[in-house]
Amino acid sequence: MYLRIDRLQIELPAPKESDPNAAAAVQDLLGGRFGEMSTLMNYTYQSFNFRGHDRLKPYRDLIANIATEELGHIELVSATINLLLTGSTQPKDPVDAPLEPGKDVRSTYHFISMAQTAFVGGSMGGFWHGDYVFNSGNLVLDLLHNFFLECGARLHKIRVYEMTRNPVAREMIGYLLVRGGVHATAYGKALETLTGVDLTKLLPIPNIPNSKFPEARKYEQAGVHRTLYRFSPDDYRDIARIWRGPAPTGDGDLVVADGPPPGGPVPVLPPLVEEFAPGLGPEEMAELAKKLAAG
Repeated sequence: MYLRIDRLQIELPAPKESDPNAAAAVQDLLGGRFGEMSTLMNYTYQSFNFRGHDRLKPYRDLIANIATEELGHIELVSATINLLLTGSTQPKDPVDAPLEPGKDVRSTYHFISMAQTAFVGGSMGGFWHGDYVFNSGNLVLDLLHNFFLECGARLHKIRVYEMTRNPVAREMIGYLLVRGGVHATAYGKALETLTGVDLTKLLPIPNIPNSKFPEARKYEQAGVHRTLYRFSPDDYRDIARIWRGPAPTGDGDLVVADGPPPGGPVPVLPPLVEEFAPGLGPEEMAELAKKLAAG
């Protein structure tokens, strides 16, 4: 089962203006082939279907724990997309075409179907699908796939970073570059215990350090790149049997932190009268609040 905390893994800056085309690009990091939906569902189903975890518990603990962190990543990317879309239109009478700005942007789907919020798909509007999930049942092969998946995800994050100067998008990408590096390293270390092959020597892929990105650099300076968060009150403690020893970056030891990062607030999305979302006026919402408070 899951325990949910109503916070994002980091605090996102408030947007200064809408940026719907940046939102369209960031969609790739949510529902593209190498997006957070793929990392989430790959690791989730590998943990669901893991065989022999009574004897191989540290490996299942690792996969299951990282899968749980990925739930927060899809939330973070979705929040970023929502902030980038905020303010794209203004309320007007329907005959005055209040959604007209939406017809000239990259993703009209955001405006027609999603009331200017994230959807489970990529940057060109194609939906994420289950064919992106790889779960062979062979532990070495699945871990090797996960290592590859994290490296592919890193490449796409860097390319989206290079596409936009938007500070909201770059803050999210900077953090996920660091966390993706943690996950790639963790899978590499797990493979080394099984095969003797040190795949962490291949990192980073592509060959550019996170320190080149200011938004990532600050998280590395805080030691986030050496920290594997344990997303459970009492379980998954055996990740420490894999996540230990000197960091490959050479700047300290790997650390398991009990609990999630401190995080930041979930942004409040304002009503969109022109999109009929949520479809209740101020008076109706006030009346509903009174009714619910009265029990």
